[in-house]
Amino acid sequence: MANAGDLRGRRSSAARRAAIRRRQSAAVVVLATLLAALFVVIAILTQGGSSHALATSPAPAHHAKTPPLKPAARRVVATHNHLTRLVERLGGRLPAAIEDPAAAAAAGRVILAGGLTAQDLSSRTILSLRGRASRVIGQLPSPQHDAAAATLGRFVYVFGGGDGVGQLDHILRIDPLSGRVTSAGHLPVASSDSAAASIGAVAYIVGGYTGARWLDTIVAFRPGRNARVVAHVPTPLRYAAVTAVGGTLVIAGGSLVDGSASRAVYAFDPARSRVVRIGELPVATTHAAAASLGGLAYIIGGRGAAPGARAGIVSIDPATRRIRSAGALRMPLRDLAAVGLGGAIAVAGGHDGRSVRDSLGRLAPEQQTATRAVNVYAATGANMLTGPARRARALVYVPNSTSNTLDVIDQRTFKVIGHYAVGALPQHVTPSYDLRTLYVDNDVGNSVTPIDPTTGKPRGALIPVDDPYNLYYTPDGRFAIVVAERLHRLDFRNAHTMALRHSLAVPCTGVDHMDFTSSGRLLLASCEFSGQMVAVDVARQKVVRTIRLPRPGAMPQDVKLSPDGSRFYVADMAHGGVWMIAAATLRVVGFLRTGAGAHGLYPSRDARRLYVSNRGAGTVSVISFASHRIIATWHIPGGTPDMGGVSADGSTLWLSGRYRAEVYAIDTRTGRLRARIRVGAGPHGLCVWPQPGRYSLGHTGILR
Repeated sequence: MANAGDLRGRRSSAARRAAIRRRQSAAVVVLATLLAALFVVIAILTQGGSSHALATSPAPAHHAKTPPLKPAARRVVATHNHLTRLVERLGGRLPAAIEDPAAAAAAGRVILAGGLTAQDLSSRTILSLRGRASRVIGQLPSPQHDAAAATLGRFVYVFGGGDGVGQLDHILRIDPLSGRVTSAGHLPVASSDSAAASIGAVAYIVGGYTGARWLDTIVAFRPGRNARVVAHVPTPLRYAAVTAVGGTLVIAGGSLVDGSASRAVYAFDPARSRVVRIGELPVATTHAAAASLGGLAYIIGGRGAAPGARAGIVSIDPATRRIRSAGALRMPLRDLAAVGLGGAIAVAGGHDGRSVRDSLGRLAPEQQTATRAVNVYAATGANMLTGPARRARALVYVPNSTSNTLDVIDQRTFKVIGHYAVGALPQHVTPSYDLRTLYVDNDVGNSVTPIDPTTGKPRGALIPVDDPYNLYYTPDGRFAIVVAERLHRLDFRNAHTMALRHSLAVPCTGVDHMDFTSSGRLLLASCEFSGQMVAVDVARQKVVRTIRLPRPGAMPQDVKLSPDGSRFYVADMAHGGVWMIAAATLRVVGFLRTGAGAHGLYPSRDARRLYVSNRGAGTVSVISFASHRIIATWHIPGGTPDMGGVSADGSTLWLSGRYRAEVYAIDTRTGRLRARIRVGAGPHGLCVWPQPGRYSLGHTGILR
């Protein structure tokens, strides 16, 4: 906030300058700045001159809940990882120059609320940014700046701020489509200069200034409930950079009470109400922006304790505690807005040390700047049926594992129209690579049953196959991959005749499900009973890496690739959530708690959302691919949703009720249960057919 106690360097009134002088002497500020610079120089000299070496300044005193940092975790990695470097591309202009607006993304656009104008006046304007276009969509109740913002559901919430006279305690809700503003509550104390991010259905507001004192609080807010303090950072902070990566809140830098800037990086785990120091920034930084992308937190721009601005970008991996240089802005900026959206980070406004800017840009991973963003599901949009799938009847095929039968449901009438005996313990129904045949995977029966999708009936004799718990296809269509769970193997077979070509033993137990990288060169398979993932080179048919999930007792289930190909999502039945694994590095980058018994994963037809079936909780969680956050939870009273798929038009999510001998048809627009259909005992991996796509990679319908 641009009033008493503010350490900015923007123009201020004589009254503000006097207040600052009363709070601290200029000598303290200069001394703190010189000490910070000295520490950086020492670090550079001791690290062979690397500009990204870690300074050796002592850490500030920790809060009682904060365990001491292990020395190895403090080290800043000086080498550059090209996969994490961001490159800026300019994308247009704002209607007017602005700094320090509250910023968040909702409804596929970035919302900027308030801020300071080029004339150093508070603003009421609410802007909507989409691509290079920006427009005014509404007005705040009164001018304000230095507020925090976060997205919850489909709304943007603005927390506190200042109006040039004092601090505000309001919580405002903004509709990103209409610009309508309504009151949503109040903060525990009126404050400005805080930062916020959301995890699931809760927003967390960090630090700030009341006009009389600095805050060390982390405040939690859920719509419909009172905001409350849930944790404390080790030292009071203003202007910290805050963002969420998976289920972790990352807090970096900020202004300290003594007038210096902080280098500390903290991670807050809401499940444990625990704040842990995980490392340090290369240099002390405040007034920076933060956003998350690809499982990493990015700290963008900012400045030190003295006036000015910086262009540097730093990436933080909270899972590994690695902190790296990640590129630079085109110009130094502080007090800018930065919001992750659509596989990139939108940056807007800010102050370059001389004037307020009206620029609008886009930060994207370096390797993506030369080409358009990847969408591995581009060919699987609503009703994009191809080849034999166009001739298939709109049916749902349900393998009943306990009764050794197959039920066939008409998608239009929700009626069972066929009931057939198949082999022992049918687990999944899999579409063939060429979309011409469906196969019932009879696990104990050591066979697959061919189904004609034009009639919905079995066609021909059983085909002998050892232990077909699940069935996939290599992206080139040469091989079927039989997941032989009981035999601890992946069997590569002829895609047409099922003749065995090569058996690959896997170094884990309970191999179950898999998906492929966007290039098709690697597959990642889950191992349910050993809590591991195995990566296989598809061309060489060789295990190249084994990954153990971080939490003991993990039981990984279904696996799905994100539309941009950057990460795998892995359902964990034991821990009731979804792991995120970077596709390029095969490192775990986050975890989202969805519900007990998380099991099946299914992308929406527009590739914007991921549906997660939570078998134990009787719910379906909806995850946004863009924000990596849960945006909705659908309840199935008394249900046990397991596996299934999405209808060709995208309107219905079909799931088996594993322990209730039933199938659920769920409206994907509302989450409402459209039908509950009785079937045989133990329904498992049902297949919705036809589905859009050019070819099938297997399971119950992974198409590309």
